[in-house]
This record gives sequence, C-alpha cells and structure tokens, in this order.
Amino acid sequence: MKMELLQPFINAADAVLAENLGGATRIEEVSMEPEVYHRKGIAAEVALAGDIEGRVIFDMTPDTAVKITGVMGRVLLPASDDFVRETICELASQVIGNAVTSLNDQGFRFKVRPPRVHSSEEGLHGSSNTETLVVCFDTPSGLVYLNIAMRH
Repeated sequence: MKMELLQPFINAADAVLAENLGGATRIEEVSMEPEVYHRKGIAAEVALAGDIEGRVIFDMTPDTAVKITGVMGRVLLPASDDFVRETICELASQVIGNAVTSLNDQGFRFKVRPPRVHSSEEGLHGSSNTETLVVCFDTPSGLVYLNIAMRH
C-alpha cells in the first residue's frame, strides 16, 4: 500500500479527532493486519471505489464512543444507542471528507459512499493486492482505531 494513499487518512483523522475532542491526539500504535478485522465496539465504515478501491473503518469501544458523543454532541449522557452510532458516522464523514479533498488535489478520482454502521463482528479479509493498515489514536476520550484497506 502506498503511503501517499494512507497519509491523507492519518492526517485527517489526527486533525478531526483533535479538533472535535478538544485536545491533542497521539498515534499509539501502527500495524499491518494480514488477518480478518475484528470490531472493537462501535464502528463506522466508508467504502471507496474508482482509482482507489477499498474501505476505511473507524472503530472504538462502546465506552469511548459514548464519551466522544458527549463531547461532539454536547449532550447529557447517557445518549441513545442510535445517537452514539450517528455521531461516530459523522466523525467518520468528517475524516473521510478531509482525506478525499487531499487525494482529489493529488489527482486521484474515486467515489465515496456515505458512512454506515459496521455491525458485523468481523470485517473484510485482506487479499494479495489489498493490505490493511490499522492506526490506533490515543484521544482525550479514549482509543480510536482507524482501519484502512485499499488498493490503487
């Protein structure tokens, strides 16, 4: 996987998380995952098709998702499960929007599907031409996992 495809997603996630959660973020861990992805809790998935094909999953424990919802939604907790899921999808949308802008500026052309709740316990398997990168961000609200599987 080319770093020029990954970096816009990493940069966008770092900036959007820091801005929305009101504090610095730090990359806790980066790994290549050859195995199938296992969901941590509440997750949003965004599919890409065109010059770049694949998907990006934003995932976090239910506790982290509730904390993020409290900060982003400025709501009194506990929030409804639907509101928590919608908030995580909105966060994914913001990150993808920033990353897509950067990739479009580099000349890549592709379509982005709206974020949807990723509810299966396991995600997609990697393949010989699609690698999966997992970046764990430590945020003021807890750990957020950015799982990127794509090919150019």
